[in-house]
Amino acid sequence: MKDLFEKIYKNKGPLGKWADQAEGYFVFPKLEGEIGNRMKFQGKEVITWSVNDYLGLANHPEVRKIDAEAAKKWGSAYPMGARMMSGHTNLHEKLQNELANFVSKEAAYLLNFGYQGILSTIDALVGKNDVIVYDVDAHACIIDGVRLHLGKRFTYKHNDIKSIKVNLERAEKIAEQTGGGILLISEGVFGMRGEQGKLREIVALKEKYNFRLLVDDAHGFGTLGKTGAGAGEEQGVQDQIDVYFATFAKSMASTGAFIAGDKEIMDYMKYNMRSQMFAKSLQMTLVEGALKRLELIRTKPQLKQKLWENVNALQNGLKENGFDLGTTQSCVTPVYLKGSIPEAMALVKDLRENYGVFCSIVVYPVIPKGLILLRLIPTASHTMEDITTTIDAFSAIRSKLDNGIYKKIAERVMAAK
Repeated sequence: MKDLFEKIYKNKGPLGKWADQAEGYFVFPKLEGEIGNRMKFQGKEVITWSVNDYLGLANHPEVRKIDAEAAKKWGSAYPMGARMMSGHTNLHEKLQNELANFVSKEAAYLLNFGYQGILSTIDALVGKNDVIVYDVDAHACIIDGVRLHLGKRFTYKHNDIKSIKVNLERAEKIAEQTGGGILLISEGVFGMRGEQGKLREIVALKEKYNFRLLVDDAHGFGTLGKTGAGAGEEQGVQDQIDVYFATFAKSMASTGAFIAGDKEIMDYMKYNMRSQMFAKSLQMTLVEGALKRLELIRTKPQLKQKLWENVNALQNGLKENGFDLGTTQSCVTPVYLKGSIPEAMALVKDLRENYGVFCSIVVYPVIPKGLILLRLIPTASHTMEDITTTIDAFSAIRSKLDNGIYKKIAERVMAAK
């Protein structure tokens, strides 16, 4: 019998193996100062493209005011206990009702966290006789929720309607045998590539296939649609989404999440979501803060307008300079370059140290070998100066990459070890 930790000593995982070189700089970096378009990294000011504060609410004066007042009024403990036992309040109900109204659903249920929330939503919706069909590029929280499922599950090719049909047919055969149902899961916006899920095409399949649709709209909520109600509103199919999920961690610049749908389904979820039944209620400071944030999203459309001015300026500017942004249809701005992991590390260090631009770097195994993905998240807080400076910096580093400069730097680093 082996020691449980033996596998850990020998293999820290595909990302963990880079810990000695990457930690504190490429992963687990420390951004300091107030959340905004410019922050400090290792003592230097950098243009920050890695914070999901889409609407710039993190430091909005009205938001900061209500957060401070709520903290003074309630402290960080109230209410105590799970909502089912002792942690339920009128303000929790008020927030749920306003969220449901905003996303055009009968009812909503407030959740403590995004990751935990979608995971436990999946767990509560399906039983061992049911079948899950989900996008192969789904976020880790969805994948972990599917892992809890004791029944069959099938992945379909990313945003591929033909593949969805094939897997729905497979799912129907299983469900007919088990007496279960089918849950199809998509994202409103896929956070790595920036593509919207093909929700319009997916709901059209309901005419032929019997399934329910769960949409994780973490990146769409607040940014897409006429009112900001998300990808379903943007595509005109919000009423066909059976369970709508969004987090407060992005456009709302806070902590928490919610699901919304028919009242009967939300009532069922209240009594069957284990992570909410047995977890402490969302603190009142966060509830009051979320109410203010939602009010601003509803009443200040200029926030979303400014966001999209910046998104369009950044994405159009990058495209005009010959950069590959893939097929993004959202604020998420992926820039694809060709190179190895060592080259990527040298490139990003140059970008941060010498050009003052901080963005997330994504490499294998998240994307295929030989590719470097620089992921930018434009917000309403960014300026046109930030955008032009960044485009100029990207042009400079691409030239160095193409000329083999980063490859030589990486070789020298490896030779020195």
